[in-house]
Amino acid sequence: MGRVIHAGDTPAKRRHAATRSCAEVLRLLAQRSTFDTEARDMAAFLVFNLEKIYSIIDESAHTWDERGYWKKAEKLRERYRWAKVSARKLKKTILKNQWEDVPPQLIALVPHFNDVTVSTITRDSDWWAGAYRALKHKSEKAK
Repeated sequence: MGRVIHAGDTPAKRRHAATRSCAEVLRLLAQRSTFDTEARDMAAFLVFNLEKIYSIIDESAHTWDERGYWKKAEKLRERYRWAKVSARKLKKTILKNQWEDVPPQLIALVPHFNDVTVSTITRDSDWWAGAYRALKHKSEKAK
């Protein structure tokens, strides 16, 4: 029997897409001087993508756990724990409308995306439009 090749949606592809989205949004936010409506949407979009990165990693780690490779699973989770922590911290700051505290958090994220080369911006405002409102709505539902 031949080898089964999954050419479709894989965790690695989804993680790469979320990572690319974060890198592009960080680059665009670095070019802004204030947090207008679009910048707020971009920051909220960043929160959603950081959460997505960690959930994808957790999904992959769970697969390793099921196979009995718990050390490998925990190493993977630890390697990407920054995404979960950063998402939680940034979300808390955004929901409290403490926009002056957001830039230092964004700067702290930059080293995690240094390996992503952004030569052209492939995401436009359609990707993050309404993300701030969605983040607020999601947090209100969670209460």
